[in-house]
Amino acid sequence: MVYLHSPLLLIDNSRCIDSPCRDTTDCAATKCGEHLSSNPPLPMPTSDLLNAWPDLNDLKFAVAVADAGGFSAAARLLGVPKSRLSQHISQLETELGMRLFQRTTRHFSITEAGDIFLANCRSVLQQAQNARDIMTALQREPQGFVRLSCPPSFAQSIMPRLLVEFMEQYPRIQVHLRVKSGHFDLLSEGFDVSIRVRSELDTDHDLIARIFGISQPMLIASPKLWDTHARIDCPEQLANLPFLSMVDAEERRNIPLSRQTDTVNINVSPRLVCSDFHILQEAVCAGLGAAVLPDIIAIPLLKAGHVEPLLPEWSYPRNIGHFVYPTRRGLMPGVRALVNFLAQRLVHLPF
Repeated sequence: MVYLHSPLLLIDNSRCIDSPCRDTTDCAATKCGEHLSSNPPLPMPTSDLLNAWPDLNDLKFAVAVADAGGFSAAARLLGVPKSRLSQHISQLETELGMRLFQRTTRHFSITEAGDIFLANCRSVLQQAQNARDIMTALQREPQGFVRLSCPPSFAQSIMPRLLVEFMEQYPRIQVHLRVKSGHFDLLSEGFDVSIRVRSELDTDHDLIARIFGISQPMLIASPKLWDTHARIDCPEQLANLPFLSMVDAEERRNIPLSRQTDTVNINVSPRLVCSDFHILQEAVCAGLGAAVLPDIIAIPLLKAGHVEPLLPEWSYPRNIGHFVYPTRRGLMPGVRALVNFLAQRLVHLPF
């Protein structure tokens, strides 16, 4: 906001309005008195007033009064009482310490300071409208960059199909996807949103967590495994089988299983440790060992008959599928669009 403090713009409120008389004795005392009573001198603004930001509505009111040529016409156009409009303009003039309009019952005009101020007001109001239009356009058609992270189980199963569908639906959004697992700082690494599948929700106060479903990891093995190893019928016998595990997944080397009120933890020695689910999937199907795989990967293998469940009466702890995003950034339209899209699709899928 531009504040006008130049001495060239100061208005001598003691002068007559209708004629620029230098000697007040030349004017009819009653006439000048009428004008002076209608437009009394404004108090000099205090430092607080000088630093105040006028309300955009007050700027809109001032422009409307100028464009309509008076308060009555402006009040009708705006649909507000004339008294309220006059009050807003008077308050604005007090904040500025300058008269924007000279008005009496018979005369209305814009002061020199008013002309300059109103020109700036129009520019400010136009910029405000442009900013609002941009936000409206973003809501109508989200655009820009969305930096997303997801675990390998998603990237190597359902994410390719979902991303293609999303980007076809939102052609102005650019997605930067990074496949990343484990614990990491979302804020310091610059992500807008992250997909996480963990046993517990993130409790970081700087993050918002939105649940989209529950994942049930599955203990599986190929029928080919029984060509070289004896079948098992209790959790303790898992230690006799070769195991396939994710990289840095220490919990996969300690297999927790539960059945009703019973809980056991079985230590296993991985024969293969790998971060790529495609490799683990091929290894399991080839009968190289047993594995705990996410349901989004295990279920298709089960349906195809490539693998079978081990100890089906025992279950591995469930994980919570959720999005996390930083609260301090808010949720940009592009991020909101991606989160809503994925949440709608994932709720109908095993993950």
